[in-house]
Amino acid sequence: MGSAENGNRWDWLNYPTSPEGRLYKDKKMAVKTKKRAKAGYMISAVAELYKLHPQTLRLYERVGLLKPSRSQGNTRLYTDGDLERLEVILTLARDMGVNLAGIEIILNMREKMVEMEKQMGEFAQVVQQELSRVASSYAQGRAARNAIVRAAPRIAR
Repeated sequence: MGSAENGNRWDWLNYPTSPEGRLYKDKKMAVKTKKRAKAGYMISAVAELYKLHPQTLRLYERVGLLKPSRSQGNTRLYTDGDLERLEVILTLARDMGVNLAGIEIILNMREKMVEMEKQMGEFAQVVQQELSRVASSYAQGRAARNAIVRAAPRIAR
């Protein structure tokens, strides 16, 4: 993997994703694309596709790393999102040697990072709108009474 080139074993967190949201294992080449349907995959198909034992997938579910949906007959059905998450889990476990507890921590941190990025984007948008509003009021010659930070009027000496 490319992480040996720059010495950072966690560099994969910054790897680009495909338009479908899949993580590329190398910045220069995409992972072999696996054609996936919209419907869920049964555990045997997923195990065969990723060369895993079905018990490994059951273990990942039991420890909370994967949460496949269930059919009416209680059969596990893995969606595209579950398979993308499984690819990250396998990259961490196989390529990086991270144990299951570490994988759980990393996945939780990634989810929190995504949520924080979303919140920061929303905040930046609100600030930008407020700055635009204040700038337009100054451009129109009006003093900004509701500026982001109120400033006391200056007293000439």
